[in-house]
Amino acid sequence: MKVTKDKIEGSQAFLTVEMEPAEVEDSLEEAYQRLVKKTNVPGFRKGKAPRVMLERHIGRESLLEDALNTLIPRAYEDALKEQEIEAFARADIEITQTEPLVFKATVPLPPTVKPGDYASLRLTPQPAASTEGEVDSVIDRLRHQQASWEPVEREVGFGDLAVFDVESTARGKTFINQKGVQYQVLKDYPAPLPGFAEQLVGMERDGAREFSLQIPTDYPDKELAGKEAHFKVALSEVKQERLPELDDEFARGIDPKFETMTSLRREVADNLRLRAEERARLDFEEKVIEAVVGLAEVEFPPFLVDMETSRLLDQRLRQWRESGQGLEEYLASINKTEEELKEELRPPATQRVMRSLVLDKVAQEEEIEASDAEIDGEIEDMAGGVPENRREEFTKLMSTPQSRQSIEHLLVRRKTVQRLVEIARTQDTDSETTQKEAAK
Repeated sequence: MKVTKDKIEGSQAFLTVEMEPAEVEDSLEEAYQRLVKKTNVPGFRKGKAPRVMLERHIGRESLLEDALNTLIPRAYEDALKEQEIEAFARADIEITQTEPLVFKATVPLPPTVKPGDYASLRLTPQPAASTEGEVDSVIDRLRHQQASWEPVEREVGFGDLAVFDVESTARGKTFINQKGVQYQVLKDYPAPLPGFAEQLVGMERDGAREFSLQIPTDYPDKELAGKEAHFKVALSEVKQERLPELDDEFARGIDPKFETMTSLRREVADNLRLRAEERARLDFEEKVIEAVVGLAEVEFPPFLVDMETSRLLDQRLRQWRESGQGLEEYLASINKTEEELKEELRPPATQRVMRSLVLDKVAQEEEIEASDAEIDGEIEDMAGGVPENRREEFTKLMSTPQSRQSIEHLLVRRKTVQRLVEIARTQDTDSETTQKEAAK
């Protein structure tokens, strides 16, 4: 066997392996000994047919295929040892010729990560804040939720609730046919088609109107996309929104625990503040991770991105599979080919691979671990959100070695991010120390 290391590039080793004819012949003989014992060759007892008769019966290609299925993996392992190569995953092997037998192996190598000087990283988190305007917006939404609708004797205007029957066709077929539809007429509302709401404005009770609208080119049903739909609308009622007064009674209507509008506004403000703090925390974590990844030098084999791209694609398709649809329907809905979608997903997949590798390396550098007690505690917390009648089954499932390993990785990742955030925020402590020293 002759092994040539053509090159190492992109965290992959490219090998060419040429087998000696005698090695191939030995493998063919081994294949013959295996196959003759389980093949019925006419005129011979099982296991007694000469090799030439077996080859004539099953074909030399079948014998060679069986031989290579054993020979190539063995030769590949020997080639790795000879070249002192540590394979990170299964290689891509291609037979380039059979006489003499030559195959090429593209071997993924372990990723290499140089994390950079993340210990010197200093970032300033953005302050979390909510405004009175945000409180007013929440109160306004609550007010609309508590509103009532009263019939009015006038033309339809934006914001009204229109009650109507609708018939429509597109390409000579039924498009939308419904009776007693209650539809809030909102400006620029895209459903059922852009411009539909605008066509209702000005209609009177018991009035009728016919109109045509263009179906968008990205409409899920490709047979109708870009075509024209004709509508007939018969209006039976117009209702106007009646908003409640913003008083203590309104507050108690939201929840009896609120005795006054002041207490309701205080609760809304507190919730907004907590959300703002959580959003600021997550934004800062993201900022820190991006900075740490930016400092690192990372090399990894391309198949990691391929795997992550497939995972992202599977996440996109999960909702469609639940509705009984698959990849073709999803691609039609977004007007993309599978290859175009994969290319779109490759940049975020690449970023996710880099983040994962860098954070794993930082965890190693910082010697961050998760204890059995911490894993048990995480399982207990997770089980707390499961219905009581399923809690025991859930806990048992989460306690398997594979599940515990996943939880351990989750905890280590969480602690690693926390450690990096602590490092990045050190400037706050540094500034306080400098100010105290200056004041002495």
